Amino acid sequence: MSIAAELSGLHAQTLRSYDRLGLVSPGRSPGGGRRYSARDIALLREVQRLSQEDGVNLAGIKRIIELEQLVDDLKARISEMADEVLAAHAAAEQAAAMVHQSYRRDLVPVDRRSQIVVWHPKPQGK
Repeated sequence: MSIAAELSGLHAQTLRSYDRLGLVSPGRSPGGGRRYSARDIALLREVQRLSQEDGVNLAGIKRIIELEQLVDDLKARISEMADEVLAAHAAAEQAAAMVHQSYRRDLVPVDRRSQIVVWHPKPQGK
């Protein structure tokens, strides 16, 4: 914890307070001690910046963090959905190609702009 306090420029008691408030949730060691990752340290610095430089209160900072996480989650979901759309499009193109391959080759395409006249002779004797 002292290393995290030094790296973030915050007091150890402030780190404990931020943990209790849910602003930063470090991992835990088997003995129960807090383990701060590089991401946690960056988040601590951002909390400090928002608080000191921008004057945002802790409730506001917590909401900002939640919204940023939501944005990240939504971006990931959009990426997943875009991949799904691309896969569905490729599958549809493949299915269309298979249908085209199954066409009978003895059929002759007809130009629908021209007219076809069929002659039927009149029956004789009537």
